[in-house]
This record gives sequence, structure tokens and C-alpha cells, in this order.
Amino acid sequence: MGQGTSKSSSPSTQHVFTSDTPVRFSQELIDALQASPETDSTRAKDLELHIQSRVNAELSRLEAEQTRTLRELEEHISATPDPTTDSSHTPSQSGVPDQSASKGGRDQGAKADGDKLRDLGRQSVQNEIEELRQKLQQRKLREDISGDKAVEKAKQDVVTCLRLNDRRPLDCYKEVEAFKKEVGRLEKNFLGRILE
Repeated sequence: MGQGTSKSSSPSTQHVFTSDTPVRFSQELIDALQASPETDSTRAKDLELHIQSRVNAELSRLEAEQTRTLRELEEHISATPDPTTDSSHTPSQSGVPDQSASKGGRDQGAKADGDKLRDLGRQSVQNEIEELRQKLQQRKLREDISGDKAVEKAKQDVVTCLRLNDRRPLDCYKEVEAFKKEVGRLEKNFLGRILE
């Protein structure tokens, strides 16, 4: 198994197909084929050169498109104000001429509207975050279990029973059930306050 080859080692035989009707080519075709300087290898080389030139043309087109897109994005980024800078700091105060003023009033108005919308969106998100923080502070998500005397007593009963019956922990099933009951009551009260 695995030692033999998957192909037969017999030499390839040549198959010849014969036609019942004779195939005839015109003398003009035969002369044109014989007179042609092209061979299979020259045709293959021509095809390869044609493919390479098409690929190069496509690559240069894509590169030009990427360069144009990059330039547009850089212009767009440089035209938008930096939100991390202070709003009182303007480009004209830093010694760099204000380019937005030279572009025209319509573009500047559209930019100002976009800034207002951005500020409104930012402000609304901040307000929602603050509301959620206040709601979470009003609800105590984590209860202090040690504050409930019944749970603490049931816990102590389980610990005491397990210490007395260290070789037979299954004898403490009554205390464990009482502890589970108290924890269940505490969970029910907690969920009742959360879901209100």
C-alpha cells in the first residue's frame, strides 16, 4: 500500500483519429500559413506582452485613482477643524492664514452648520451618559450580603454544622437548604427593586 505509483508506467501511446470524409483546405490558406513568420512561441510571447501591457495600464490607472482619493481626503481633513483643540484657538491667531474665509461664504456656512450638528450630537451623547450614571447610582447594583441578619445566621449554621460533621458533610442538608432559602429570598427582593 502506498508503494506503487498511481499512474501506469506504460509509455504514452499515440492516438490517431481518422475521418471518414477527407479534410481539405484551400491552397490560399495553406500558403498563408506557410508564409507567416509567426510560430507558436512568437504568438505566446506576443500574447504575454499584450497581457503585461494591459496589467501595467490598469495598475497605473488604479495608482492615479488612489493618489486622487488620497489628495481629496487630505484636503477634506485639513479643511475640517480639529475637535481636540480649544474652540477659542483659531487658525488665524496662530499665524497661519484662515483658508476657510477665502473659499467663500457658502462653504463656510455649511461648515458652521456641520459643526453645530456635531456639537449637538456630542452634547446629547454626554447628556445620555450622565443620565445613565445617575440611574446606576440610584440603584445599588451590589448588595451587601453581610447586612442581612437572616442570611448571616444561615451561613453561620452551615459553617458550624460542617465543622461538627467534617467526615459526614451530607448530614448538613437541612442547614444548606435553609441557607439556599434565605439567599433566594434576598435575590428575589433585589430583582424586585431592579425591575421596578
